[in-house]
Amino acid sequence: MLLPVSEEFVSLCRSQIAVLTEGLGAALSVVYLTEELTEASDARLTPIVAYPEAATDWEAEQIFALLTPGRDNNAMRLLNDAKTIPALPAGAESGTNLSEASSLLRQQQVVLPLIHESVVMGLLVTARADRPWNERESAEIEQIARTLALACVLDQRAQWVEQDLRQQRLLQAQQHDVFDDLLHQFRNPLTALRTFGKLLVRRMLPGDKNREVATGIVRESDRLQDLLKQFDAAIDFGAADLLPVNPDAAIDWEAQLDPLQPPTAAKPVPLLPSASHLTGAELKLEPHTVTEVLEPLLISAEAIAQEQQLTLDVRLTAQLPLVQIDVKALREVLSNLLDNALKYTPATGKVSVITGLERTTDRGSFQGIAIIDTGVGIPQQDQAHLFERHYRGVQAYTNIPGSGLGLAIAHDLIQHMQGEIQVFSPAQDSGLVESQTSPGTAFIVWLPEVCAPGLRDEG
Repeated sequence: MLLPVSEEFVSLCRSQIAVLTEGLGAALSVVYLTEELTEASDARLTPIVAYPEAATDWEAEQIFALLTPGRDNNAMRLLNDAKTIPALPAGAESGTNLSEASSLLRQQQVVLPLIHESVVMGLLVTARADRPWNERESAEIEQIARTLALACVLDQRAQWVEQDLRQQRLLQAQQHDVFDDLLHQFRNPLTALRTFGKLLVRRMLPGDKNREVATGIVRESDRLQDLLKQFDAAIDFGAADLLPVNPDAAIDWEAQLDPLQPPTAAKPVPLLPSASHLTGAELKLEPHTVTEVLEPLLISAEAIAQEQQLTLDVRLTAQLPLVQIDVKALREVLSNLLDNALKYTPATGKVSVITGLERTTDRGSFQGIAIIDTGVGIPQQDQAHLFERHYRGVQAYTNIPGSGLGLAIAHDLIQHMQGEIQVFSPAQDSGLVESQTSPGTAFIVWLPEVCAPGLRDEG
């Protein structure tokens, strides 16, 4: 099967053959392409463009008639009689006056392979009737062959890219349908869960020890509902939301390539609708206490710790200074850190949560929240990559599920709140715990106090 070629490549071939015909006086020119890209020299060839157009269907005697001086009338008759375009003979193998034709063609015909990096793509054949080619003309023909070879490579690559894009669009469309179906099915049980949680809260007395658990169900289902809305927005963001492009607008390529002209400014790509509080793009920084964000999360953490036979050691300091935060963003950060601590701590272990840490830098005063576990710790070689997206290090080889996104998201959000996350493994390097049987890990989140010098409000 012949390699597919674009209309643009065919137009380029015609323009190069016009150079051979009008500029160099060629009476016959044909561009062939191989059926597939190959390093073999015996690949099957198919003509793409020829001059005269009918030449690709000519027999040897017709070519000889065209290239023999003094036989113009006969050549024109043969040209008019020929109606189709498909294959110039490889040589004068049949017909009349074969020895004479072969000798003449050797003097007047140039055959150049179209090669790029040892890959054969085709042939350029050109010939004229009145005289042999001189050195300058041969060099020009070689340059045309190089141009055609490079153009063929670029044309094939462009078509391969387009084919990949079509496959990706098909895959994305299929994924879009699957996500739509899953989200639709996810909404019903989530709505039921929220409803059951609210009913439980209403039926429990204020002093019921299970009331906090039921309240946690409602709170976490509300959080899921909020994330689901962002998921919907991200899924619905498609090609129609991209910046408009006018396909009919003419491109001034000379201006684009002129070093004296500034390059056309690239249009910015709009952010996905979901890229809000999860990426820090639209954080609203306000004064809050750490405790009001942390306490609701500890209710859920306590329930998980009991189920996994862990001890949750909570040391909250009363009357903490206000810090400048986005409540949703900090909730996401602390939730990720607590989830990791509980997930990577084996049964009978302990997870500690400590507030009231303080430090002062040239950027101002900061409040710290420490989350410490008694897990196996983080290898030194992994610590430098902890906040890279999808990086899991040695944990990728365990049965513990994870995506490697939680710490990356937490790190980005804390940076947008002008804070910092410190990591200590083993945990005793933090100075907050004594030596323990397991190395463990300590994460300390530092947040700027309100009115701290140098604080910039990103809200």
